[in-house]
Amino acid sequence: MTLPSTYPDVDIPDVSVPAFVLRNAGDHKDDQALVDGLSGDQLSYGQLAAYVDRVAAALAERGIKPGDTVAVFSPNTIYYPVVFHGIAAAGALSSTINSLYGPDEIAFQLKDSGAKMLITVSPFLDRARAATEKQPVEEIIVMDGADGHASLRDLITSQAPSPQVQINAAEDLVTLPYSSGTTGLPKGVMLTHRNLVANVVQCEALFDVGPGERLIAVLPFFHIYGLTVLMNVGLSSGATVVTMPRFDLEQFLTVLQDQKITRAYVAPPIVLALAKHPMVDKFDLSALSVVFSGAAPLDADLADACAKRLGCSVKQGYGMTELSPVSHAMPDAMDLPAGSVGVTLPNTECRLVSVETGEDAAAGEPGELWVRGPQVMKGYLNNDEATAATVDSEGWLHTGDVAVVDEQGAFYIVDRVKELIKYKGYQVAPAELEALLLGHPKIADAAVIGVPDEEGGEIPKAFVVVAPGQEISPEDVMSYVAERVAPHKKVRAVEFIETIPKSASGKILRKDLRAK
Repeated sequence: MTLPSTYPDVDIPDVSVPAFVLRNAGDHKDDQALVDGLSGDQLSYGQLAAYVDRVAAALAERGIKPGDTVAVFSPNTIYYPVVFHGIAAAGALSSTINSLYGPDEIAFQLKDSGAKMLITVSPFLDRARAATEKQPVEEIIVMDGADGHASLRDLITSQAPSPQVQINAAEDLVTLPYSSGTTGLPKGVMLTHRNLVANVVQCEALFDVGPGERLIAVLPFFHIYGLTVLMNVGLSSGATVVTMPRFDLEQFLTVLQDQKITRAYVAPPIVLALAKHPMVDKFDLSALSVVFSGAAPLDADLADACAKRLGCSVKQGYGMTELSPVSHAMPDAMDLPAGSVGVTLPNTECRLVSVETGEDAAAGEPGELWVRGPQVMKGYLNNDEATAATVDSEGWLHTGDVAVVDEQGAFYIVDRVKELIKYKGYQVAPAELEALLLGHPKIADAAVIGVPDEEGGEIPKAFVVVAPGQEISPEDVMSYVAERVAPHKKVRAVEFIETIPKSASGKILRKDLRAK
């Protein structure tokens, strides 16, 4: 059964991403577009639009043609949007590289994406050079300057004519982020101009963002969540985007306070810090009205604890790189139960399909979430087999996540298909046990995986980070869970570790835990 959005469809303009996001820049050219949260440096909307035009002209002058790939390897800075939109305005596409990557991982992405040029920053230059020794590019541009390399200043002072490119928004790629999808090695996710414009318009229908709003951008722009929801929705809406190069709790709280941030887009580990860390009480966060969490499931009790402590609303959304990335979100104007990932975005349809039978799940029953809409990727680069395994012939993207939907149309992610633990034939959801463990006052963080067991097939094993100054035994952990779940869901092994391995976007790296 197809489940349509409860929102009316929105009009999706047939234009390029830069043309759409910067369409109103001239109307508020003196307003702050971007602020560096640490240095205070800033760009107005007028400067942003002018610099984007110059970067596009300079890239064209250097031989970058429509359809070429330019890799971007940088932390968040106020110039990241200049580079991203400049590449797009030249008709080229960016491949955004994780700023934590080592030379081999960078080289893989450069080769797989066919990047002609690499744009980076001086602190990353050693890794960039090591990567390009393995996989050469025509040029490395260093935004903040380095001997022997052109800088961003060189690009924005170009006198070359603005490139006149015809962009087919529905077909032409604008960015190529990398994702493992529901399984396997990282793959280039082909996202078109229309994919990103659609997702910005869809998000704007649910989020009340506009001039005067101040957004903190600590989530990385190289990740599609930061790129679309923070950078492009923020700039399209005329808000001020305040950047941070990485997460540091004290710096983050300082920026929230001093920049009078109104909306914080974060991942669950940051919500955990905001809810539980004693340092939070030292800062005035009264300007903050919304904390919005994505990239991984957010526990309902944790969301409530954060909302109560900060006196703001805590919202959640759902998506994946292959969805540009948002398919579901809690609207600003709607109160939904904590723990929900919200309602389906406009112009988007869903199905819940039984993991066991492959048929549509019965009402109220969980099923794999399938999504269809204008934000669904064009496919994986040079990988028809993986594309066909993810997007079927009718356009449904199979997310690999198991969801349920309530009578209000609110969706809840209960787990991933491939991460479900099968104990004596029963399904055990790691996310459910993780949420339970996070409710223990002596536990700072936790992750659960299935480990092989002769009798049960698999048993749930918990990796636990003990809260500072606390003591807890494996038996305490197991009995705490056993008192609160059905017998087949009990945690049957516990290992204490210093930190839970997570990606830059906040997802638990279960493969790293399995490797232990």
